[in-house]
Order: sequence, then structure tokens, then C-alpha cells
Amino acid sequence: MPALHVKKNDMVVILSGEDKGKVGKVLAAYPSKGRVLVEGVNIVHKALRKSQENPKGGIVTREAPVPVSKVMLQTEFEARKKKRGVVAPATQPQA
Repeated sequence: MPALHVKKNDMVVILSGEDKGKVGKVLAAYPSKGRVLVEGVNIVHKALRKSQENPKGGIVTREAPVPVSKVMLQTEFEARKKKRGVVAPATQPQA
């Protein structure tokens, strides 16, 4: 797998999916899998089995990795947005 275009502590924007448009910091990069872990994005609920460290078990929420193809550096995203200009939201034709 080639090198990733983002690295740890970079600020990135999510380009597609449920979290589209969210901005977060890269917590970890997994080049062999082509994924990155982004703070506050792709939150999943994980069930924990009872153990000595966690006697009650329970459900925890944590970030799951997202494909690196779905993220872009925030600076590049802002430059692209500036170059294209701000597009006015589509309006409904009045009947």
C-alpha cells in the first residue's frame, strides 16, 4: 500500500458518508489497511464482556477507522472551496 496523504495530528474533512462535512483530527493512521482514525467521526458502540478490569461489562462508544479515500486535509478542502466559490443553496420553484 502506498503512503497516505494524511498523517497523525492532521486536521481533515470527511468527504462522504454519514459524517460528511465533519472536521476532526487524525488520531492514528493505518497505511497497510488504507484507513485512518479520526476524532469524533464514525462513532460505534462496542459491547464489553465482563472482566476483572471491567466487572460490570457494558457498552462503550469509540471511533472506528474510516477509509483514507474519504478524507481530505482541511487546508486543501478550504482552498478548493475558495477556488470554486460559495454556491448558493438550491431554491424550490414557487408554485
